[in-house]
Amino acid sequence: MPISRGKRRYLVTLTNVTTAAADGDTAESVTPLVPPTRRAEIRPATARDLERLTAGTVLSSESLLITMPFHAGVTTKTRVAWTDLAARAHTANVTGVNNPEERCKELILVAVEIVA
Repeated sequence: MPISRGKRRYLVTLTNVTTAAADGDTAESVTPLVPPTRRAEIRPATARDLERLTAGTVLSSESLLITMPFHAGVTTKTRVAWTDLAARAHTANVTGVNNPEERCKELILVAVEIVA
């Protein structure tokens, strides 16, 4: 069952990140998705959540669950940025994309926050 709009309190910005190596240097290219924003619920992932969504993989860092309306451009190369209720900026890399029942109504993303 899709999450209610009232729980989607964060406006997230979605970009895809690609890296290329040239002459020994690594360059990162950031491309905004179209449309670039969605409303989302963001919460810490519990062990039970991770067992259900990432069965068969090993995760060694704290993860977040980001639930939002479906967006066809979201992949494991997607980066999510948002500002929390205390006006602090956050960025996370998507490590898992779940499209429940393949209905293209909602996505549940597993993401790891980038700590600066």
